[in-house]
Amino acid sequence: MEYDIIIIGAGPGGLTAGIYAGRQGTKNLILDRDLAGGIGREVPEMENYPGFESISGLKLIETMKEQAIKNCELHENENVTEVIKTDGEYRFTVKTDNAEYKSKTIILATGSSHRHLNASGEEEFKGKGVSYCATCDGFFFQGRDIIMVGGGNSALQEAIYLKNLGANVTLVHRRDEFRAQKHLQNMIEKEGIDVIYNATVEEIKGNMLVESVVLKDTQTGELTEMPINGVFISVGYIPHTEIATQLGVELDESGHIIIDKDQKTNVDYVYAVGDVCIGLKQWVVACGEGAVAATTAFNEIKEK
Repeated sequence: MEYDIIIIGAGPGGLTAGIYAGRQGTKNLILDRDLAGGIGREVPEMENYPGFESISGLKLIETMKEQAIKNCELHENENVTEVIKTDGEYRFTVKTDNAEYKSKTIILATGSSHRHLNASGEEEFKGKGVSYCATCDGFFFQGRDIIMVGGGNSALQEAIYLKNLGANVTLVHRRDEFRAQKHLQNMIEKEGIDVIYNATVEEIKGNMLVESVVLKDTQTGELTEMPINGVFISVGYIPHTEIATQLGVELDESGHIIIDKDQKTNVDYVYAVGDVCIGLKQWVVACGEGAVAATTAFNEIKEK
């Protein structure tokens, strides 16, 4: 099967690229190893996406997905295992778990995954009180004592969401101030959510389920044990660059793909969008990058 553009990843950037590519009259395919949306599906509530005063990530993804499949093919749960550069008009061979495709151009929208704390007990209690997704697991912690670890927008958004579900939330942040938007910091204060600054999680303890955490004061080094039922973690993301590395795409020191203003990478006819790239990690930015990448790919196909 042959395509003008293959988009690897169906997050906000990938879906937007598919919408723009299809409307330009090219033949396009989006491939995603999971369900469309990626970690965007986990966003409990957004209040900064234009056109919506408030909307969940899941609802917005489903709306975008419906629009995308009117303009291109979408294959969910189809993992890309390899992309090979070839000669001729179709410059790339894309191999998945169950098929092989050819394409003139590639848009990498491979996204990222949750960064872990690497604390003792974290892996042992994953799914047993340790979670990286408030919207997935928050319901099970109504009326229970939990901590949210992190200080960015996502951590504060999820802490507010968990508080509204009825959980007893305490925020734990390794610094003495948050890096999240001031609006979210004001919401934390308004909701009466307790905050422990200058602390890291050194150990997660329990029997069958989480029962406590050991916190380390980053200024004094003092260790304290805190009884707790759940540990929610939001401390950043790791970009998925396996396919980019196969293709020889250049990364920066943090492991993100380097792109120019047209979303081009250093490899001809390979573009990148969204969280896998350097730049601001915001939904609206990924969508904008998807539109730019699809338009750039279309123009370069036309030129040839």
